[in-house]
Amino acid sequence: MKQLLKKILPRGILRQLINPYHWLEALAANIRYGFPARHMYVVMITGTNGKTTTASFMGSILKEAGHRVGVCSTAYFEIAGERIANDLNFTVTNPFKLQSLLAEMKRAKIDHLVLEVTSHALLQHRVWGIPCDVAIMTNLSQDHLDYHGSMDNYAAAKAKLFSRQPRLIVLNRDDEWFDYFNQFSAAEQKMSFGVHNEADARIAHAHLHKDSSDVELEIDNQTEVKFTTKLPGKFNVYNATAAATAAYLMHIDIHQIEQGIEALPSVPGRLERVAAGQPFEVFVDYAHTPDALENVLETLKHLTKNRLILVFGATGDRDKAKRPIMGEIATRLADRIFVTDDETYTEDGASIRTMLMEGVKTAGGIAKTEEIADRKEAIEKALSIARRNDTVVVTGIGHEQYRIMGGVREPWNEVKIIRDLLEK
Repeated sequence: MKQLLKKILPRGILRQLINPYHWLEALAANIRYGFPARHMYVVMITGTNGKTTTASFMGSILKEAGHRVGVCSTAYFEIAGERIANDLNFTVTNPFKLQSLLAEMKRAKIDHLVLEVTSHALLQHRVWGIPCDVAIMTNLSQDHLDYHGSMDNYAAAKAKLFSRQPRLIVLNRDDEWFDYFNQFSAAEQKMSFGVHNEADARIAHAHLHKDSSDVELEIDNQTEVKFTTKLPGKFNVYNATAAATAAYLMHIDIHQIEQGIEALPSVPGRLERVAAGQPFEVFVDYAHTPDALENVLETLKHLTKNRLILVFGATGDRDKAKRPIMGEIATRLADRIFVTDDETYTEDGASIRTMLMEGVKTAGGIAKTEEIADRKEAIEKALSIARRNDTVVVTGIGHEQYRIMGGVREPWNEVKIIRDLLEK
């Protein structure tokens, strides 16, 4: 119906109709499935980066605390320990599919739901009718400006979650948008996390290792929480801390928080290691924003003895302004770069790569960069030049099971492709 309206109505009229259309769709879906989330305790997680990993930590903590848990994330859906890949290419799918999934969770007697929430989903009412007990903000950085137009509009879309006045709110004290989101009140309590001296859950110590991080938190200047996360990197320390802070607010036992975080072995497509006996490291990561790419590369740079080799692209039909920025970041942090196609959608792949190369050129990285349109070929070339103690990281697609090229959906499993190439 929506696609039909887009074809037959002038843009001005369409803009006036589309918002009530989305709300009516959400209302109808909730009625159709009987508002299935009403009797669940719901944790909603929003932010530019880190939502899936934070959701995974949260789910693991809740399971450790003895709850029947459902998780709806960008990478997977989980119902009482049974996990299936999210192959919809949406973090929050349309209301009818979402409510159908929640109805399935209700039948499985799920009592706690962890739900990633995007700015698109909030503006388009996709999570209308779902109660929010806890709202977590991971961070805010440039993304989706093709849709929102400005960072202010992007922040305002995220803020719709907090304007619902959830019972509990968790905010990143170190994020530059903290003050903006801190204006919203929680019905019961609000806490912040970070290294900032004024953070309620302060990261007192974080020791980063090659495949883990040891973390010590001080909560309210008195409670100590210590854990080791198997997910490396400073940004994963923040993701784990966000989940720990929310769990503390929910009065979950400290030992269960620590054990829940330590029980999470990995997250699909998030610094996912691919091992096939090769003498160098290979990782797949979903990083598709400037901030996420910078976090991943800084983490791996710190952990790599020799060269850091990057294979990356940018998504078509999305925020074009971030492409040169990503090219500059790649040049600054990677030792060898292969620019390739990500998902082109309906855009010309060559034009996307040209914008990435503009950033590479501006930062003086042309000499160490090679442009290879075919993604598999680019990955194969990167693997072929890797030597002992190098690290190869392939970013942008991560967990996804297919990609859209020229408007056509094609199967794509990045981890399997890399493993097959390594085993050749």
